Amino acid sequence: MKKETIIILASSRSNGDTSKVVNQLQQVVDCDVVDLNDYEISYYDYGHANKDDDFLPLMKRIISDYQNIIFATPVYWYTMSGILKVFFDRISDLLTIEKDLGRQLRGKGFGALSCCMNGSVDEEFWHPFKKTAGYLGMNYIGNIHVDSLENIDVLKDFGNKITTL
Repeated sequence: MKKETIIILASSRSNGDTSKVVNQLQQVVDCDVVDLNDYEISYYDYGHANKDDDFLPLMKRIISDYQNIIFATPVYWYTMSGILKVFFDRISDLLTIEKDLGRQLRGKGFGALSCCMNGSVDEEFWHPFKKTAGYLGMNYIGNIHVDSLENIDVLKDFGNKITTL
């Protein structure tokens, strides 16, 4: 059976706290996970010299196979992880050299999950996620911050939002 949702795990540690939270979310939502550490994705390049790395094949698969995309990131220096920022920057390829592919994002669900075991995030943290979803014509499902592995019941409400789309 085809799953509706994919989580893009964007942490420097594949087995860190963010991964543990993603595993807990999988208990609520039947979804697949992609770990960006398993891919070679270069920084955005205006000349598109990196168009043969793993970004475009990964996006083609994600766009064709899933209706909802959830981005999971730890909080590094008050913002998303560097690996996720590179991924977001590469979405520019879907607005230039792969416009037809980029247009297929319209109407898909977009959500965000952050993890930081020693604090919270300000509302401004979600700004790049909300703006990116809006710019791409995606439906912003919402966001959630998890600050404790003992208090992950908050994932149930977020998971229910995803499954009721």
